[in-house]
Amino acid sequence: MAIDCVVFDLGGVLVELGGVRDFGDMIGEADDDQVWARWLGCSWVRDYERGLCSSHTFARGMVDQYELETSADDFIERFRTWPKGLFEGAHELVETLASSVRVACLSNTNELHWSRQSDALRLHELFPTRFLSHELGLIKPDREIYEHVAERLDIASNSILFFDDNQLNVDAAREVGWRAERVQGPEEARRCLEHHGLVGS
Repeated sequence: MAIDCVVFDLGGVLVELGGVRDFGDMIGEADDDQVWARWLGCSWVRDYERGLCSSHTFARGMVDQYELETSADDFIERFRTWPKGLFEGAHELVETLASSVRVACLSNTNELHWSRQSDALRLHELFPTRFLSHELGLIKPDREIYEHVAERLDIASNSILFFDDNQLNVDAAREVGWRAERVQGPEEARRCLEHHGLVGS
């Protein structure tokens, strides 16, 4: 079946994200996959990135749960800086791709990161079709968010090509029939797109 839409995760795929290592340092975990598992499984993260609590409530909950040696205010200031902006070549890759196939983004994010990161306006322009966890009240890797996106796009699940830097999210997408690949950065995404004949080499 042809690919009708390419769906991009943002952090780690198109946007440089410094938060994984920062959070790992805070909780004393060196393995990035374990850091991600603990992040995605944390009830405070799930609530915040589904838009169910304020930034301050989220920060206070994280400090208390992980017994962090920092204040809630300091935590949220560090958290605010985690998105570092678009990777070099990311904007051009999506623009080129959008001339030949539908594109969208699907991101676990929050109002703070979505609206205030350094390349916020460029991202807003780049993805008129976007699925953001804090606006949907849904979050990866839960099955419901992938089903919702396919329904909103009004296309078959196996006609969606999805890029994410987290294996948990990739596996969950595959379980609902998406073609999903783990990629880190726009160059890996480009190579996958070339393999599928969606961009030139």
